[in-house]
Amino acid sequence: MPVSSEIDRGDAAVDGPALPVNELFASLQGEGRLVGVPSTFVRTSGCNLRCWFCDSAHTSWEPTHAWMGLDEVTEAVRSRDPDHVVLTGGEPLIHDESAALLGRLADGHHLTVETNGTVVPPADTPIDLVSVSPKLASSTPTPDRVPEIATDAGDGDDGADAEAWAERHEARRVDVEALTTLVERYESQLKFVVTGRDDMAEIVGLLDRVRNAASVPVADEEVLLMPEGRTREEIAGTRATVAELAAEYGFRYTPRVHVDLWNDAPET
Repeated sequence: MPVSSEIDRGDAAVDGPALPVNELFASLQGEGRLVGVPSTFVRTSGCNLRCWFCDSAHTSWEPTHAWMGLDEVTEAVRSRDPDHVVLTGGEPLIHDESAALLGRLADGHHLTVETNGTVVPPADTPIDLVSVSPKLASSTPTPDRVPEIATDAGDGDDGADAEAWAERHEARRVDVEALTTLVERYESQLKFVVTGRDDMAEIVGLLDRVRNAASVPVADEEVLLMPEGRTREEIAGTRATVAELAAEYGFRYTPRVHVDLWNDAPET
């Protein structure tokens, strides 16, 4: 998936602070408690994990981006109508400049940050909703289970090397201290990508660890189960099972409205 059509693809240096931007567009929030809300999305490139089912593999397995100065990103966001902004990735919090961008956008915007929960931003970073998607063991890649974009790369880089990434991903994918800090500091939702019933024991166990460590309650209504799938067809295979699990465990089910509406089209 290419960078947004309006972003210059050139590699020329940008003066001042900048971010690697893969997409910048207005659409509807497709997941979580704000599903259906018109939002402007800023998708950064780069991630510290490598989920085999990544639905934005163009930001992780084979990063694609154009460097945009923070002034340019801020202007592009403000030129769009939605007053909700979603900073996503990849993993946006691996970039120090993400906190600076959020500071620039705090006045007049509701700010959601979508993160894997392994990185904590500076304490004064303005975030209205941190949407944390902790990665389960079922996300760890294997040589025969990676996005097509990774197997097509063929360049020997780490991004295309599932065997090399599997160990790193497994070691990094859960950071209870970081998760605890995020839920203590911000209004939060914990959004788990569920592949099937076998994921539930790990979800419940991780929630217990976070709840035992946190100084604030983590209510079941803040826990969302989302069906794994990058296309309508894939989600159709997991949707009913995940909905039933949400009802059984007392968690919330979240659809993936953008996939239902536009399948896996870019900038949706």
